[in-house]
Amino acid sequence: MINVTESARQELTTYFKGKAARPIRIQLTTGGCTGTKLMLALDNRCCGDRSVTYDDLTFLINERLAEATGDVFIDTGHCGFSINSERPVGEGYDRFHSGGGRNCGE
Repeated sequence: MINVTESARQELTTYFKGKAARPIRIQLTTGGCTGTKLMLALDNRCCGDRSVTYDDLTFLINERLAEATGDVFIDTGHCGFSINSERPVGEGYDRFHSGGGRNCGE
């Protein structure tokens, strides 16, 4: 399940004001001093995705990544958005390529 706070929805609605809303993907990013973590990116729906829609905002996550992370929680943070999961990401997530396993061939 993808859970999005009201404040995060408001921020994203403001971002899309005056333009067509695009689906927002929850995916993995690796590297840097923070290691593996979840992030948001604009993307298109792909086979193997789970999705949830709040008003005009659609959130996507790869089915395999969703099974690994459990529930995902999106909120506003100090610098942008805070994306956390029921089961924290970290070691063992190398089986997902960049993008969180979006490839339709998987």
